Amino acid sequence: MTKTISLLGSTGSIGRQTLDVCREHGVAVGALTARGSIDRLEQQAREFQPRLVAVYELEPALELKRRLSDLDIEVAYGLDGLRRAASLPESDTVVTAVVGMAGLWPTMAAIEAGKRIALANKETLVCAGELVMEAARKYGAEIIPVDSEHSAIFQCLQGCRDRQAEPAGGEVKRLLLTCSGGPFFGLSRDEMAAKTRADALRHPNWTMGEKITVDCATLMNKGLELIEAMRLFKMPPERVEVVIHRQSIIHSMVEFCDGAILAQMGTPDMRLPIRYALTYPHRVMSPLPPLDLLHCPPLTFAPPDMEAFPCLKMAMECARAGGTSCAVLNGANEAAVSLFLREEIPFGRIPQLVARALDAVPSQPARTLEDVLDADRLARECVQG
Repeated sequence: MTKTISLLGSTGSIGRQTLDVCREHGVAVGALTARGSIDRLEQQAREFQPRLVAVYELEPALELKRRLSDLDIEVAYGLDGLRRAASLPESDTVVTAVVGMAGLWPTMAAIEAGKRIALANKETLVCAGELVMEAARKYGAEIIPVDSEHSAIFQCLQGCRDRQAEPAGGEVKRLLLTCSGGPFFGLSRDEMAAKTRADALRHPNWTMGEKITVDCATLMNKGLELIEAMRLFKMPPERVEVVIHRQSIIHSMVEFCDGAILAQMGTPDMRLPIRYALTYPHRVMSPLPPLDLLHCPPLTFAPPDMEAFPCLKMAMECARAGGTSCAVLNGANEAAVSLFLREEIPFGRIPQLVARALDAVPSQPARTLEDVLDADRLARECVQG
């Protein structure tokens, strides 16, 4: 079980819920990082007394250093500060809860330090998955997924002797990623086009940060998760499927070659997969109410509507194409969602801008991190230009 963590992105939704788990189980915190939100970061630092706190930008870091001057806590800033937090010697586990491509470099630093990584930053694997997984093998780093769907698959695969896809002689036939359908399930593309920021942020089941909640509304989140699942579990795209499951009780499933399907069920609470990532391979008691099977609603399943949700379709196409196309997809989506959250574009413009970037930025082999970062930059420029 984890004894000390470095928490990257401590002030966001996943970060705050990770600290809930740390309180419950006496896990120490060696480092905290955040982009801003220094009021909350100060409160967290005073409670958990980490050795290091890192802030992405200089001015907030200087203000936080002034506020924490009465404590023996080092305050760092910038990419170097994030890397130091990710490779802190006393932290045996690094929780990467940073949103977006900003999580790539600190995650690589944690990998190079041979840490266990509780990965909640899907963009790292979406954009540079092959490079990241190869680095993990090289440095002996262990990657445990925190996303509820990938945690579910990871749990269902425990005890599987051969995790290769079935055609290669393995036991796994399919990975089935469940999807709530978001707030706009059942609507046509035209009906969704004029939906507002407030509409998109009303997720029916989960409480999450704004960016991922909008991604759930477009179903881009599920497309990114499909690519992440391919990378994590070494599956070809045709062996990963998306199933609409409105109740968010089954978090994902694995179908095996003998026809058996294993599903992981639970209440829609991110503290469950966070706790499992911090305690794996053990399980510990949870203070949360368990799923009540006698009173939960009927479980339903449906195929996704690719015409109504073109972001999911584009993600599947990029999964098949490979190379830097996934970095273009993600970079364009991050830029478009940012514009939407600032209320500068309507909801229906998000997939249009992503499609424009995919058309404009050619896919190349992703041989280095620089190839990935160049594709990400070009995609953002295309959306913002």
